[in-house]
Amino acid sequence: MRKTFYSSVAILALGTGMVQADDHLLFVPGEGGFNWDSYNAFAAAHDFAGQKVTIAGPWLSPESGYFDNLLAYFEKATGADATYTGSDSFEQQIVIDAEAGSAPNIAVFPQPGLMGVMAGSGLLTPLGDELAAWTTANFAAGQSWVDLGTFADKEGNEQFFGMFFNVNVKSLVWYVPENFEDAGYDVPNSMEELKALTDQIVADGGTPWCIGLGSGAATGWPATDWVEDLLLRTQTPDVYDAWVKNEIPFNDPRIVAAIDEFGAFARKDEYVVGGAGAVATTDFRDSPVGMFSAPPACYMHRQASFIPAFFPEGTEVGEDADFFYFPSYENKALGNPVLGGGTSLAITNASDATAGFIEFLKTPFAHEIMMAQGGFLTPHSGVNADTYQTETLKGLGDILLGATTFRFDGSDLMPGGVGAGTFWTGMVDYTGGASASDVADSIQKSWEALK
Repeated sequence: MRKTFYSSVAILALGTGMVQADDHLLFVPGEGGFNWDSYNAFAAAHDFAGQKVTIAGPWLSPESGYFDNLLAYFEKATGADATYTGSDSFEQQIVIDAEAGSAPNIAVFPQPGLMGVMAGSGLLTPLGDELAAWTTANFAAGQSWVDLGTFADKEGNEQFFGMFFNVNVKSLVWYVPENFEDAGYDVPNSMEELKALTDQIVADGGTPWCIGLGSGAATGWPATDWVEDLLLRTQTPDVYDAWVKNEIPFNDPRIVAAIDEFGAFARKDEYVVGGAGAVATTDFRDSPVGMFSAPPACYMHRQASFIPAFFPEGTEVGEDADFFYFPSYENKALGNPVLGGGTSLAITNASDATAGFIEFLKTPFAHEIMMAQGGFLTPHSGVNADTYQTETLKGLGDILLGATTFRFDGSDLMPGGVGAGTFWTGMVDYTGGASASDVADSIQKSWEALK
């Protein structure tokens, strides 16, 4: 089971404070904190009456319903007929449809890999340099989003194909505010402060971290997230990119050092609930529970935004539990990298109205309507953050807006035999006592065997 499954778990349900507007619009035009000026300006400049826009992707209920609410505003603004079809077999079906010449106008890709394959096969229409420049200027860590949506076309020319719309964040540390307050601990603002806090908790007789790698057949994947986050905090993004493609081998000293950075947290008995030997055998879903015991069995848990689904029943995020950004090293001057994932839209069947819909997604309004419904995060720097459905989502959005670099989960971009195979098992071996260099050598050999 891939990590992306867990990343798609909704944190919070759709709220009840929405007002059904006329014409099947979710919010009454002109009301609320939405950027109606951007919507009205778009509507005044676009008329697609009689044209259709078809969109296909992996979103099912409730996400598909949220997106349908967005499409209603596009239809009202332009007169177009826009429909979305979701499927749990989208990634297989889109290839079949595109090769048969019956693709929808737009495809929503949950991972960039397939988008790259289809771009190289001539099955996608480039979005153009102008949109790439707009993305660089208007998305936090904008160049990262352009890079993630850029692939070689059929002739081998690098072009911008994918516009990201809805992302998730993994670079988080969860904690219980009451525990911190009782112990007099402050939220750390740098990796140096985080390590100092870790030592302080031990000195005070506590255990700083709850870490579990267990996940059935997928055991080991939580450790790969740690390594990816730490690599982004110890090396420049180009090192990360080359590592994901194996242009830098897995046993490169910089990668080995990132594994050992994880070990600095996970392989010290006094740092982890149950000692280092319990890390690999503790189920990741159970591992944060110790934060909620009295006295706390542990104080911090590094995990993505989905993890509240496994907190004790009744836990209220923002009060009973909260999060902070997994911080960067102050002395390395590498900015604030964020690890995560996201969905991107690409044109699989071009038309004027299709190009118009992509243009619509540039408006702050299009993002704000999704933000208000929940389960949606955006790096768009022009939105009104107060339109997020909850303070929790707003806090996650703030982390995105503060990012200087964004990168996709590295193991998800690697060949399955490595990213969902030897990388996972190698990290289990590492927490069990194997050296980082031996583990990295073994993973590299497996990658070479796949080639």
